[in-house]
Amino acid sequence: MSKNSPAIILSCPQMGENIGASARGMLNFELQDLRLVAPRDGWPNQAAIDNGAGAFDVMSETPVFDALPEALSDCHYVYATTARTRDMVKPVMDVHAAMKDARERHAQGQKIGFVFGPERTGLENNDLSHCHALIHVPTAPDFSSLNLGQCVLLIAYAWHSSAIKESKIEIKTGDADPVTHEKMEELFLRLEGELDKARFFRDDNLKPAILRNIRNMLLRAEITDQEARTFHGIISALIGNKTQD
Repeated sequence: MSKNSPAIILSCPQMGENIGASARGMLNFELQDLRLVAPRDGWPNQAAIDNGAGAFDVMSETPVFDALPEALSDCHYVYATTARTRDMVKPVMDVHAAMKDARERHAQGQKIGFVFGPERTGLENNDLSHCHALIHVPTAPDFSSLNLGQCVLLIAYAWHSSAIKESKIEIKTGDADPVTHEKMEELFLRLEGELDKARFFRDDNLKPAILRNIRNMLLRAEITDQEARTFHGIISALIGNKTQD
């Protein structure tokens, strides 16, 4: 498995059986980077291991995180899977368009992540605010329910089958590297803190929605690592701290 192969992130999965099915589907198509965020029934989980049919014996590890941003820290571009469109200003792609886009980014050396929500509710808007784009799976309108394991299998197959169409793009180097999610989160939290100090948020009830909009704007910009440092410098200048990068 390539070190840079896409990560499959299961956010708050509810059933161990679905975690096992997801791992099994991933290995069917040569993906091994499985990450869990706050699994309901804890980890390790015997039901997952049993349903994985030996998949976890092949995977080197399955890290568990308390929150989604932690699981995305090394990712440069993240796709959220959803069965319905959302009222957010984000790119919305079908599976084929998403894989073409992901392959081009992968060829540039970017770490890609695919995020899946819990079985009962899917991803919440706060989860989506950490993702750059949405993959919309257009299922039958009268029966749109997809099992978590099925959805992971669908994306894993789409990624694997798109390999023959992978674009040959020169890998970016130096300061043109895209910013990681971890550094993007540091920038966002610093910006939020300074906006709080400046009393930018005049209505506490509107603050969560405003923060999601700001996060979405920053993610849509797809800034580089150098641009993130420049943004930090701008904040420092605005608050009168000339010494901080």
